[in-house]
Amino acid sequence: MARDSKSRVRRPYKTGDEAIDASIGELVQAIELEHDSDLLREMMTAVVRMARNEANRGELKLVSAALKEFAYSFKIFKQYRGRRKVGIFGSARSLPNDPDYECTRRFASAIVKEGWMVITGAGPGIMAAGHEGAGAEHSFGAAIRLPMEGEANEFIEGDPKLINFKYFFTRKVTFLKESDAFVLVPGGFGTMDEAFELLTLMQTGKSDLKPVVLLEDRDNRYWDDWLAFVREHMIGRGLISPDDLFMLKATKDVGEAVEHIARFYSNYQSQRYVKGTLVLRVLRVPPESDLASLNESFADILQSDGLRQVEASAQEVRDEDALDCERLAVDFGRTNFGRLRQLIDELNAY
Repeated sequence: MARDSKSRVRRPYKTGDEAIDASIGELVQAIELEHDSDLLREMMTAVVRMARNEANRGELKLVSAALKEFAYSFKIFKQYRGRRKVGIFGSARSLPNDPDYECTRRFASAIVKEGWMVITGAGPGIMAAGHEGAGAEHSFGAAIRLPMEGEANEFIEGDPKLINFKYFFTRKVTFLKESDAFVLVPGGFGTMDEAFELLTLMQTGKSDLKPVVLLEDRDNRYWDDWLAFVREHMIGRGLISPDDLFMLKATKDVGEAVEHIARFYSNYQSQRYVKGTLVLRVLRVPPESDLASLNESFADILQSDGLRQVEASAQEVRDEDALDCERLAVDFGRTNFGRLRQLIDELNAY
């Protein structure tokens, strides 16, 4: 029987028809996957169950399109797994003479020089600025089919790294999955939607912590006013924690934005939960005396054994997951991810 990350036994996932279950098993075996055949079996079983539960044609079309969009995007990004990527969000209505357009173009150019690639929505405005600054060679376009927008912008049009999405949710998941950092430039409803979803997912632990930069031209006050609203109406009324703002960096300086993103990965590399314990993968583990100091400083979010060095788990070894890194186990209560971000910042000082 399968087990989840906390080693609870899970019931086998079946269609309810022994003959169909056997056929699915034979098909999975014929595909000869080296790993993860259990997940493929569950995916096939879910599709059959949906059909047996008489999902209508519209529901089947939605699931079919989403699976195909994910499969294609996974294929495209797989070729570039070794390079970090920054997702850029902002208004499609910004013109090339808009100061924020130029600010975005300069940021994209600067981050590419640090070895990064850029992902934007492939439309006009800030999206075009990101592609113009990065160049097609270092860009991905995640286009969405909208009646008010035509073809992809001239900087990414025709590039094999341009992906067309039908659904916003598949496009958003792709941004979140593939981006190692995010830059938000002033925009409308879409930009606000993306900003709040990013922060919600990180605040609730549904997404790994990643740098989020609010970037704008020096003469603008868009993010200044937005942060004033957040402080007065969200923090002021106790609707979010003051620590949540540690997940953000607001700046009007392109160089500072690039430095903030690069510094986040100067020691910290990635994270994974192993049997309910958070494991931070780093290049360098602090000395024991400094670990003791960190445990004391972050006692408000650490439990049990606190922060300690560990070896790669059997699950990580099986998946060949970041085996070139050192590891710190964190008995983290999953209640304050803003403070966890502060802990990562402290680790990046080593």
